[in-house]
Amino acid sequence: MYVLELGGQDDPFARREAASAASDVTPLAPGLATARGVTDRVGHLAYTHRACELVGTAAPDVESARAVLDAATVDREGTVAVRAVDVRASTGIDTQRAERALGGVLTDRGFAVDLEAPDHTLYAYFADPAGDEETDEPAGDACCALGWQVVDSLRDFGGRQPTDRPFFQPGSMAPLEARALVNIAGARPDTTVVDPMCGTGGLLLEAGLVGADVVGGDAQEKMVRGTRRNLRHVLDGDGHPAPDRYPAAGEWGLFRADAARLPLADDAADAVVFDAPYGRQSRIEGELAPLVSGALEAAHRIAPRCVLVADRDWSHLAREAGWTVTDRFERRVHRSLVRHVHVLA
Repeated sequence: MYVLELGGQDDPFARREAASAASDVTPLAPGLATARGVTDRVGHLAYTHRACELVGTAAPDVESARAVLDAATVDREGTVAVRAVDVRASTGIDTQRAERALGGVLTDRGFAVDLEAPDHTLYAYFADPAGDEETDEPAGDACCALGWQVVDSLRDFGGRQPTDRPFFQPGSMAPLEARALVNIAGARPDTTVVDPMCGTGGLLLEAGLVGADVVGGDAQEKMVRGTRRNLRHVLDGDGHPAPDRYPAAGEWGLFRADAARLPLADDAADAVVFDAPYGRQSRIEGELAPLVSGALEAAHRIAPRCVLVADRDWSHLAREAGWTVTDRFERRVHRSLVRHVHVLA
């Protein structure tokens, strides 16, 4: 069993993304989840910071955490370090005291402490639902979860902002959010992901970085040309980050076409993911429904999975196009914009 440290404030969304890299993801406490199994793809999740092999859970106080560790079998060799985390500042725990107490258990067993480059790191997560006011889901129990670090996610999104790309347009999606969406869609090596409204290519970039082959289209030639520049820069050029931590970038291709008339064969892709135009971007808001409906129908023809992002709930259009809405999330961007994420199968 593993404990996952979630990021952001939207735990259901974070857990849905985590399910692309872990099995049986279940809520534990605000900011924490458990999983029965994890894969190396945890390293490329946007809203999971790390996965740890679960030692045990306790009440959220130092004495209880120490008792759990004292009773646990530690089948590891080498140096150790302890990191205590007050999840979302919800417990007011003295993290330094917790680290000293848990570190004392380990040194009493003969382990040497190395705070700079330990062979093994024990995380102690202290969480209290009373301190979490951002979610409407059931609070769960206050707890401390102890776990040995297994996989850290690669937090490199800040170095890949849309404004740093060769081609930029206002309103481009942040890499962190784009990564989560393509992960939910199922992007990974040996998959093909299509974005029929690719814009500046942000979703394609993140899917390609995690190893998927990506195909993008747009009705505007300007966007196709700009996306081509961005894909070359990031996937093929100097903009490709941390090659030692990323799989080989996927192959990519682009076309200019209406999203309702994709020049792709039936069942050509594993997933479709796209950010539909928002009402304020269209001269006539009534144009949006036919546009989204046509894109959903075309997506259903070429792939078994789809993630649709929009500025409203288009679930009825998805169902009319033959999809089942398995999940829907509302992601607040700012006061005047909420992104509706539809997960379709």
